[in-house]
Amino acid sequence: MANGGPVEHGYPHLETVRAAITALYKRLSYDTIHTFSASVLPADVAFCDTDDLHLGTQRVARELVRHYRLPDARMIVGFREMTHAANVELAAGPEYFVELNDRFRTHRRDIGAALAHEIMHVYLHRLDLSFPGTRENEILTDTAAAYLGAGWLLLDAYREDAASSQKLGYLTPEEFGYVLAKRALVFGEDPSVWFTSPQAYEAYSQGMVRARRDEQQPPLTAAGWAGRRRYARDRRHAQDRAATPHPEVPYSFTPDGHGPLRVSFPCPTCHQRIRVPVKGRVRARCGLCRTVLECDT
Repeated sequence: MANGGPVEHGYPHLETVRAAITALYKRLSYDTIHTFSASVLPADVAFCDTDDLHLGTQRVARELVRHYRLPDARMIVGFREMTHAANVELAAGPEYFVELNDRFRTHRRDIGAALAHEIMHVYLHRLDLSFPGTRENEILTDTAAAYLGAGWLLLDAYREDAASSQKLGYLTPEEFGYVLAKRALVFGEDPSVWFTSPQAYEAYSQGMVRARRDEQQPPLTAAGWAGRRRYARDRRHAQDRAATPHPEVPYSFTPDGHGPLRVSFPCPTCHQRIRVPVKGRVRARCGLCRTVLECDT
């Protein structure tokens, strides 16, 4: 939790974020992912200053448990002084103990954001889905919360001005915006109408630009002129000398035995790598997220 300190910006964790989206599709399947097509609504997790602290917190926790489809999980939430925003004790269940930073006693509007992250820890724990290393696992948790419809609360908790700052979660604001944009492109949902923080709206807008860039990389037909030209050059070199393209490009060429050259590239939706023959116009279908891709290989 950044509380008055500097807020990191940009996309330093982008590869881990993309790996987390792929892991969600692999572990949950396309059908389960699409049961989360509707996000948590602001009215369902609203918290007024006049609400009873503990009763209101339990109400919000129950709503997030319902959203994550954890009907047999019970969250017991308390408050204490700590460095981090919150903590959850991952036990066998069905009761899970969540501790929130004392700061939320007076910043109640952000209790839903903190709980969205901690209850996602419970969800991933039950799925037995984790990444090695604490930081990578926290990035997985933030990404899953955002992609499955509750993480917009975490981005909305980001506020920054000349005198103060606040940010929850391990992703940067722009990375949260990127994941929410990836979700929006799949489900046709616009979370920006729910933001109360102007900084969150700006981060989401930047994330959308980055997410759309994923759909404009060669060999996809939506790629721009410069990308297509570079792709053609790399393809020519690969055909001549089996050279490896520059590591900055998302695609790579590989020979297919005695057959035609093949190109592999990440699916713009789930980032699973797709491999197709190099033979001009090709329509490919991602086996993981079922996205149909128009390619010019």
